[in-house]
Amino acid sequence: MIKTVTEQTSEDYEKMGSFNHSYVQVKLGALLVTQTNYTVCSELSLDVSQIDWSNLNMKARDEMIPDLCLYPKRGLSLPRDILRMSEPPLSAIEIISPRQGTDDILLKFQIYFEMGVKTCWLVDPTLGIIALYQSPTKHAIFSSGDLFDQTLNIHLPVAEIFA
Repeated sequence: MIKTVTEQTSEDYEKMGSFNHSYVQVKLGALLVTQTNYTVCSELSLDVSQIDWSNLNMKARDEMIPDLCLYPKRGLSLPRDILRMSEPPLSAIEIISPRQGTDDILLKFQIYFEMGVKTCWLVDPTLGIIALYQSPTKHAIFSSGDLFDQTLNIHLPVAEIFA
C-alpha cells in the first residue's frame, strides 16, 4: 500500500534518504572497507527486542537499522542469510538526513550503547562534521584532518568522506 504524505509517520520520514545522505553513506562505506579488521554492513537490521524501553522517550521496537555498522571481520552467512543480527556491532554509524533531528539519532545511540556497541558516529553532511561517541555523554567532533576512533583504531581522512 502506498501512503500519501499526510498518512506517513515520523518513522516513514526517518527512512527517507536524500542525495547527500546516500552519497556520504557510500563514500564512508568505501573508506571503511579498507579497514581490513572489520566487515562493513549497510542498512543491517539489529535485534533490539531485549532493550528496556521504559526509560526511553521512544516507541518500543524489535529492530534498529543503522546506516552503516562495523563487525569483526567475517564472511557471508551461508547457506542461510541472517535477517536480524542479535550480535551487536562494534560501531553504529548514523548519517543525519534533512528529515531527521539530532535528538532522534542520540536516542538511537542510547539504545546502541545499551546493546553493547562500542562507538557511535553521527555524520552530518551539511556541516561536514562527524561526532564520534564513545558513550552517550562522551564525544569528539571531527571536521578536518583525520577522524580517529581510538576504540577501534580507525583513522579516516575527513575531507575524503565529504568530497
